[in-house]
Amino acid sequence: MAKTALAAVFMGAGTPFDIRELPLPEVEDDAILIRMTTANICGSDLHTWRGEYTSAAARGVTSGFVTGHEGAGRIAVLGRNVKTDSFGQTLREGDRVVFTYFFPCRRCSVCLDDMPNACPTRFTRFGPRGAHIAPYFTGTYAEYYYLRPGHYVFKVPDSLSDDVIAPANCALSQVIWGVQQGGLRFGDTVVLQGAGGLGLNAAAVAKEMGAGLVIQIDRIPGRLALAKRFGADVVIDATEIEKPEDRIARVRELTGGVGARVVMDLVGSPRVIPEGLQMVRPGGTYVEIGCIHPSRFEVDASTFIWGSRKMVGLSHYHPWALPRALEFLERSGDRYPFGELLSHKFPLREINQAFETAEWMGKSTSVTRAALTMT
Repeated sequence: MAKTALAAVFMGAGTPFDIRELPLPEVEDDAILIRMTTANICGSDLHTWRGEYTSAAARGVTSGFVTGHEGAGRIAVLGRNVKTDSFGQTLREGDRVVFTYFFPCRRCSVCLDDMPNACPTRFTRFGPRGAHIAPYFTGTYAEYYYLRPGHYVFKVPDSLSDDVIAPANCALSQVIWGVQQGGLRFGDTVVLQGAGGLGLNAAAVAKEMGAGLVIQIDRIPGRLALAKRFGADVVIDATEIEKPEDRIARVRELTGGVGARVVMDLVGSPRVIPEGLQMVRPGGTYVEIGCIHPSRFEVDASTFIWGSRKMVGLSHYHPWALPRALEFLERSGDRYPFGELLSHKFPLREINQAFETAEWMGKSTSVTRAALTMT
């Protein structure tokens, strides 16, 4: 096995990724070294790239670091204590796996409340983070990923391709958790704001979980066409119905005047939240997943009181959602075009072009998910 491998090192917003050879780390007894095959560019990665989070330099990581989280790969090295995945299936080097990219401590009051996705220490998921600090490979934008001790990892069925499973550990698991936390009941109406990677996965999940009517909103015709194939019953083109009040009226028209039981922000722009809240029926729930970067919005607080409406914010997902995502793909994947979610692919060395292509802020794009391929 080689002693070094390629990695795309993030140096901060406005600075190109630096392709470097980094030393492969010694694998701890309870860790796994994964040879990445596919790593996607998620919306949260675009937020980092734009500088909407604290920059690497401001965090004192002047050497840069390896980022990225959505993807899958094969086991290159198993720690000596790792014999099975988190479901008890035997693991061997060479097996294809997906993994959670956050690490709850399992030792705090939040974890004991069965909310590991909200663990206050889960953001230390990368451990020591810097291109000069072992284990170096702290993100998926590299040929290898170091899955540190305390992980959840799941063996991938042979019937599922890398293209299909690549979004499972982020987008798909996140919306499975989100729809469930929104309180969807059989026959309910769901409104999905956004038809990118999150939104398309959410359409299929909502339909499979028993939604009677799935309404999807976006402004890109190609995405809306794909949304129909992913289970959306009605699509609303925001370029044709330009005013928010008209889109709200359309949703109310489709729901007999009352609104939707569940409305989900899958866009990541605070501008859609006030609009989405007015689409929620009395007693319904607004699920906020998209706005993970610092942002503000204004809303009439009495909206929650007089309609007994709820707003639920969700970060990450409960680990049970990831194996459910694999089961869903194996059981229902042929009913939806999951293989088309990765619309653009680039080799790792072309990561800067990949991010430029994936960028949607301030422009129209045909990209649903761009991916880096390491094979």
